[in-house]
Amino acid sequence: MTACAMENETAGAAEAAGDAVLEDDEPDAPGEPAGFGVPGKDGAGGGDGVPEQGGAPGESGVPAGAALAPSALTIAADGSYAARLTLRNVAAEASGDTAQAWCVERWTLDGHEPYAVPLPLDQPEEPDSQVLPLADGRVLIRRRIADRNAFSLLYPTGPGTGELPLGTIGCADLSLLPPSPDGASAYALSVGARSTALWLVAGGTFGPELVAEVPGRCTGGVWLDRAGRMLALDREMPGGGPVKAVAVDLERGGEVTPLLQIAPESNDRLLLADADSGLLLIRSNAPGHDRLGWGVLGSCLPVRFPECLRPADLAVTPFAVQPGQMLMPESCAVALRIDAAAGSWLGVWRPAGRRLHQLAVPEGWQAGRGVWTRDGALRLPYANENVACGVALLEAPVDGERGTGPAAEVGAESGMQPSAAAAPLPMCKPIPLGQAPLMGRMVPG
Repeated sequence: MTACAMENETAGAAEAAGDAVLEDDEPDAPGEPAGFGVPGKDGAGGGDGVPEQGGAPGESGVPAGAALAPSALTIAADGSYAARLTLRNVAAEASGDTAQAWCVERWTLDGHEPYAVPLPLDQPEEPDSQVLPLADGRVLIRRRIADRNAFSLLYPTGPGTGELPLGTIGCADLSLLPPSPDGASAYALSVGARSTALWLVAGGTFGPELVAEVPGRCTGGVWLDRAGRMLALDREMPGGGPVKAVAVDLERGGEVTPLLQIAPESNDRLLLADADSGLLLIRSNAPGHDRLGWGVLGSCLPVRFPECLRPADLAVTPFAVQPGQMLMPESCAVALRIDAAAGSWLGVWRPAGRRLHQLAVPEGWQAGRGVWTRDGALRLPYANENVACGVALLEAPVDGERGTGPAAEVGAESGMQPSAAAAPLPMCKPIPLGQAPLMGRMVPG
C-alpha cells in the first residue's frame, strides 16, 4: 500500500494478506548471475564515467585528490540537456604551461547527435559546486562562498560564457533538488536544527525565494506530478524517530501531508515516482532490514519487496522509470544502478516480470544516469577517451529472455548503438493538475 493509503495499513492488511504486506506472496525468479557488465570486463565502464585526467592533483587550485573525484551528470527533467563539472586543460597566464581546472560542461541530448559545450569563466569552479540544467539550455550553478551559497545561470555566448547572477542564501547546509518537471524552476533544501527550508533558487521573480518551512530534517526529493507542484521529501521529526516520506504542496504554502507509513517504527523513503502510472520505488526497513520495494500511489494494495531486487553482495538503486504507461504500473520498465566491489553496471526490472536483468554498459557510463523513452528505450550517457559525449541506446529486455551475458560486446548486437540511430527523445506533454493521477490521493483515508 502506498501514499496515504499506507497509513494504518499494516495491522488490518496483515491479517487479511499474511506476509504479503512486506513480502511477495510468490518467490521471484532469480536474477542473472553477477560478474558480467562489470567495469574492466567485456568493455563495460566503471565508476561515474569520469575519464582519467592527466596532470598532478593540486595544480591550478585543484585540491589534492580532486582530480579523481567523480563528476555526477545531472539530466534535465525532459531529457533535453545534461550538465556536470569536469576537468579541463587551461593555460596558466604567467608560465604558459597547461594545467587542469574545474569547469561546467553542458550536454545537448535531444538532437540527432549528442554534443558537449564547455562553459568556462575567468575563475575555475570549485569541485563541490552543484550544477543543474534547465530546459532552455541554461545551467544553474550553486557555489559555496564563505558561509553563503551563490546561484547563477550559465549559458554559451559564442566563444565565451554568459553568467546571470541570481542571488545568495546564507546557510551552511544547502543542496539542490532534482530538476523540476516544469523545466524552468530549480529548488534547494536548507536543513536546520528543527526545520528544513525549501527555496526556489531559479524561476522566481526577485532571486532566491523562501517557499516553505517544513518541520523536521528533510532529505531526498522526488517530484510526484508533471506540473512541479507536489514534492516528496524524506523527513525525520525533531527529537528523532523514524524517517517517513511526506508530500509538500508548493501551491498551498508548503502544506505537508503524510505519504508513506508502512509500519509505525520503520524508515520509509521514496526513491522514485512516475506521474503517469503512479509507480513508486521505496526503500524501507519494515521487513526487518533495508529492502527495495514498490507500490502504486493511492492504491490499497500492500507494498511488495521482491526477492530479485536484493541480489547477494550487490547494492541496487533505481534511477529511472519508463514514462507513458498510463494506469499500468506493473508494466513500467525500471532502470537500476548495480554496484559491487568490481564497479557499477545496469539492471532492468518490471514489477510484472519479477526478474532482474543485469546488462553490460558502455565504457565510461555516467553511472546511475539515464532516461527512458515512452516506447521502452533507455538512453545512457557516457564519456571516455574516445567519445567526449555519447548516448547509448538499450532496448528493455523481454522478461522471458536472459540479460546480456559475460561475453556480450557493447555494440549493435547488445543495443548499444550510437544515439544517431534513434529518433529524438519524445517530449512529455504536461498533465493539468486537475487531471493528474495524483489528485485526490494525498488525503489520508
